[in-house]
Formats: sequence, structure tokens, C-alpha cells
Amino acid sequence: MELLFLGTGTSTGVPEIGCNCEVCTSTDPRDHRMRTSLWVETHGKHILIDCGPDFRFQMLANRITRIDGVLITHEHYDHVGGLDDLRPFGREHPVDVYAEDYVAEAIETRIPYVFRQHRYPGIPNLHLHKIHTDPFCVAGIPVIPIRLRHACLPILGYRIGQIAYLTDIKSIPEEEYAKLDGLEILIMNALHKKEHMSHQNLEEALANIRRIRPKEAYLIHMSHRAGLHAEIDRELPLHVRYAYDGLKIHCPACDSLPVNGVQPV
Repeated sequence: MELLFLGTGTSTGVPEIGCNCEVCTSTDPRDHRMRTSLWVETHGKHILIDCGPDFRFQMLANRITRIDGVLITHEHYDHVGGLDDLRPFGREHPVDVYAEDYVAEAIETRIPYVFRQHRYPGIPNLHLHKIHTDPFCVAGIPVIPIRLRHACLPILGYRIGQIAYLTDIKSIPEEEYAKLDGLEILIMNALHKKEHMSHQNLEEALANIRRIRPKEAYLIHMSHRAGLHAEIDRELPLHVRYAYDGLKIHCPACDSLPVNGVQPV
């Protein structure tokens, strides 16, 4: 299994427009953060988690030419704003996009021309699958949805084999922790150090990491207020790291996939 962090920034990205703080003016490329998205390659399949407004550049920068499925965590623009740019990936067959009911409805409302009965040439060729919290398969790869809370908004995280991707969370319902047992790699948001109404701060993220006990953890969805990467990364426990755009992880121990009771959608 290989993981590629396409973007690790919050909704405004870093640098933030109009800001001259030390992070936004940093020359360290690890401080330049596009909107959060992850690329997962496992068992010969390629899965994208979230498709934000930086998607086109992320694909070009990493020379990605194949997508077997797209998992959407929630409806906010920084997670779905790039769906129209899936056009090149749907020329041979539809791109499978997975989202829960209310998110699918929001997508259909925002880009209705994609889902009309009479479609004009050149528009994105998307097959929108409506999912719930039951496990399902993407191109034969088992996926376990994790119910999360983004303030009061119910959103989804995803577990694929021994990795879990949880972004934009403020809290995890108690009954969902069991789905996170035995992780090799946990990826989760840590906006910055101060309290926030709808996102974990660093302290809350580290508390969840201590409870979940993954072998390794990577923090994402950071704002410019998180601080300089070279400084903040040194403050973390040894098994926890701030991710950065372009970071690639090879995880042979993550290759085992749960298959029992998982049905394709």
C-alpha cells in the first residue's frame, strides 16, 4: 500500500490570500498546503479521498492518470470543489464517486448538468453511489466508513485495510472507536493549537491518537496558524508527524484488507 498526501491544508489553503505571516511567507515547501486530499494505491487499485478545488493541479503535479474510485467525506467545497475536473478520467468509463445521501444530493444540486438525462458531450462522466455507514467495496477494495462529527454535521471518515483517514472532525461518536482498532496508520485533522468550534485542535488530536493507539499518526488539515512545519513537527511524539503536500508513505504492513461481510455498492 502506498499513500500520497495530495493536500494537507484547511479550506483557505496555505499561504492564505492576503496574509503576510511567517507561515504564509515561508520558503519551506512543507509550509505550502493545498486543500486536503489523499491518494491511496493498494492491490493495484487507485482510490482518491476527497476532490477539492486544487484537484487539477494535484493530479498534474503528481502525474496521476488513473482513478478507480473517489470517496467523499462531506459536502464542503474544499472537499468537493474539484469534481468537475474529473472529466479526463471518465472518457473510457464512468468515475465511481461514493458519498452518503445528503452529500450526494448536495453534489447533484451544485453540478446538476452532470446528472441530467440528456447530457452534452464533454461533461464529467460520474457514477454517484449513495452509501451509508455499512462497509462496501471500491473496485474490489473493502472500505469501512467511520461516522464522525464536524461540529454538529455528520460526516464520514474511511478505513482501508490498516489505515484510517479522518478529516474535519471535532468529535468521534463513542461507538465508532471500535472500527479504529489495530491501525498501522491513522491520518487525522489538527487545525492549529487554539480551540475551534468544528475542528480538532492539536491537543484534541493527540488525545484521540493516544486513545486509538495507531503505530503511526499523521496530522492534516492545518491552517497557517498551526505554525512553521520545521518547528511544530519537533514538538510531537515520535510516532506522530505533521504531513505535508507530496509526502509519500509505503506501508507493506497495511496491505492486509478486511473482506468478511463487505459487499460492493
